[in-house]
Amino acid sequence: MRPQNTPVGKCRRHVLSATFGQRASAYFCRAHKPLNNFPLSGNTIQTPIRKALERPTIDVIIPAWNEEHAVGKVLDDIPRAWVREIVVADNGSSDATATVARAHGATVVHERRQGYGSACLCAMRYLAAKPADEQPDIVVFMDADYSDQPEELPLVVRPIIEEGYDLVIGSRALGQLEPGAMMPQQIFGNWLATTLIRLIYGYRFTDLGPFRAIRWDRLLALGMEDPDYGWTVEMQVRAAKAGLRCTEVPVSYRKRVGVSKVSGTLKGTLLAGHKILWTIFKLL
Repeated sequence: MRPQNTPVGKCRRHVLSATFGQRASAYFCRAHKPLNNFPLSGNTIQTPIRKALERPTIDVIIPAWNEEHAVGKVLDDIPRAWVREIVVADNGSSDATATVARAHGATVVHERRQGYGSACLCAMRYLAAKPADEQPDIVVFMDADYSDQPEELPLVVRPIIEEGYDLVIGSRALGQLEPGAMMPQQIFGNWLATTLIRLIYGYRFTDLGPFRAIRWDRLLALGMEDPDYGWTVEMQVRAAKAGLRCTEVPVSYRKRVGVSKVSGTLKGTLLAGHKILWTIFKLL
């Protein structure tokens, strides 16, 4: 079983304290107990813990929009011995994202409807169209901007393979956070959203980070539908409502290549924050 306390990596506590006060800083930086999530109240799905997967089929989904300078680095750093197929969902890029992704060994699918969630859903449809015996056991999501560290993929999938978890969130709050990698509004937004999830749905998370792994059958059963900024929080809320076994592992996070399409602008930040809060409440 996973330990009740997950060690905390180096966080920017002084930045948090100065911006939001000691209380928010302590919340984001401390280890939460327990992180091997079960609902704090209510019913869970009563299923036996699965035996460890011996040789799971792992596929990776990477939504991408105008990331020609970053996506190749991401693909090169994914440990290929662990992965069968990498699907880059090109979200209407006007640059060479798709060409670079193919050159670095990825399967590229195209989704013209703008939105992070739309790109993820496009990649899921591609995988779901395969014959049943060719569909994955586990799907890993990560961003195309090189802020995640793809070489940490084994850390994210191991709790599913070895301990029977359904969903694993790579938590930037518990790992190594490079100075400047997350804007203060992102940090505050994570704190607020995860606090609301705990209070409303009874699950403890420290992050809404994009680097995550989930059992494919569980993902399909969640009925994901959000087309844009609410994708990650929707997955966590739906997982909580379904009583899935969830945990977090510390992951590293660095400054992205290029400028963020979301937190890099005031408009993007406000839209993302509104959508995340709306998603948390609309699924009640």
